Amino acid sequence: MTASKTTAADWWRGAVIYQVYPRSYQDTTGDGIGDLQGVKRRLGHIAGLGMDAIWLSPYFRSPMADMGYDVSDYCDVDPMFGSLADFDEMLAEAHRLGMKVIIDQVISHTSDQHPWFRESRSSRDNDRADWYVWAEPKKDGTAPNNWLSVFGGPAWEWDGVRRQYYMHNFLASQPDLNFHNPKVQEAVLKTMRFWLDRGVDGFRLDTVNYYFHDAKLRDNPPHEPDSDEAGLDAPDVNPYGMQAHRYDKTQPENVGFLQKVRALLDTYEGRTTVGEVGDGARSLKTVAEYTSGGDKLHMCYTFDLLGPDFSAGYIRKCVEGFQKAVTDGWVCWAFSNHDVVRHVSRFVEAPEERERVARLAITLLSTLRGTICLYQGEELGLPEAELAFEDLRDPYGIRFWPAFKGRDGCRTPMPWNAGEPHAGFSSGRPWLPVPEEHARLAADAQEKVAGSVLNHYRDTLAFRKAHAALFDGEMAFVKSNQDILAFTREKGAEMLLFVFNLTREKAEFSPPSSMKLGESVAVPGFGGRLAEGAIELAPLDMACVRIA
Repeated sequence: MTASKTTAADWWRGAVIYQVYPRSYQDTTGDGIGDLQGVKRRLGHIAGLGMDAIWLSPYFRSPMADMGYDVSDYCDVDPMFGSLADFDEMLAEAHRLGMKVIIDQVISHTSDQHPWFRESRSSRDNDRADWYVWAEPKKDGTAPNNWLSVFGGPAWEWDGVRRQYYMHNFLASQPDLNFHNPKVQEAVLKTMRFWLDRGVDGFRLDTVNYYFHDAKLRDNPPHEPDSDEAGLDAPDVNPYGMQAHRYDKTQPENVGFLQKVRALLDTYEGRTTVGEVGDGARSLKTVAEYTSGGDKLHMCYTFDLLGPDFSAGYIRKCVEGFQKAVTDGWVCWAFSNHDVVRHVSRFVEAPEERERVARLAITLLSTLRGTICLYQGEELGLPEAELAFEDLRDPYGIRFWPAFKGRDGCRTPMPWNAGEPHAGFSSGRPWLPVPEEHARLAADAQEKVAGSVLNHYRDTLAFRKAHAALFDGEMAFVKSNQDILAFTREKGAEMLLFVFNLTREKAEFSPPSSMKLGESVAVPGFGGRLAEGAIELAPLDMACVRIA
């Protein structure tokens, strides 16, 4: 993959994006739920980290069955988050601070309270009768096929008015739109234009490979562990992973719609798209298809680095797999988001190494080729919150408890002030509790502490911006004599060698005889030792050296 020439329109290449989960960021009204004025109030914190953009999780009007991922009005703000005027103020302030704003678009499905669905389910012959995926039952009254919902149970719900089943990949209150209908595509694109005209800088496309289904409604075959349809999209307690999802998502017609999305964004200057691809072992193949050619998505991310493996071999496998599969596309790397256990908890082997793992993870992420996305709270080194069942709000976790605890543990409120009630998030009772451990890690408690995780994030992102090779330079892996992750980043006259020891043992990296090591480059928080042509590394350590 060659380094590309960046322009103002290509600001997203190599950018650092910060995901805000508005419900948990900052409450300004005392109702215990974060809001857009709260996001505006804390934009200085985000800008101070060195972010290029923020990604806002859904704030649209919604009955909140799935915390806003069940939209009932794509063109309005839910009152719990504020108003359109609040959004405009937040957007203007982000732009004033030099940051772009990307918003979620949850268009594979709507809420069952959306006017489109209310009309669609009212009869079989109304104007929107085929805007959703409706199907006849089998002769014995059972569902049309064997498709399953990600959130458990069949992907079909019976409707007594139409006396048909409708499809839902997620909750029964999240019916799937029928993208085979051109009018649905037009309506969705119109809602996207609404936000582009308002000034947003791009979209994060939720479940981007779920838009189309197989029109013939063929059964999915069983999951074969070694096939390219093997699953990574659901915990192993969920039967969803027992199928190869050949027909309920990732259909070839999706490419044509993504081209329409790109054509829309190309009529505006400097707008971007990042797609969420949940497609099991096929994810890289899907990303390649969706980002190639410059006429579909600008970039995608997958769940490959959102699992428990933090080893040299695994990370190299993921990155090399992307480089091989996606020859002219772009990737967005992340270790955490609102759907997975926080990565500090996933990667640590003992509580005392939490801060070191937090520092090492962001240093590694910042040196990979691609755009990177950080999730609120990881800059404080927050671990996953342990919640009681009665505190859960996530329908996914409630459904599969106790085998799977759901996503609430990574969605707890942001701790701002250690000495204030609820760590300064709200003057009222928060929608999820603030753990005492999180309060001790509050932003104000770390602010003036040299070497804190918060300050390490700032220093590391400044280091990334100071080296053009880390923005969009070429990346090549180097063979190592031990369990070490080693790669070069190169742009122009600068070539840097990065060496990571992700193990809990000392290690030594001996470069190939053809590689001449230059001087060490100071990397915030780390300092492997250069000795007699080799690099000595402590456990959970890294080093950077210029290549002569």
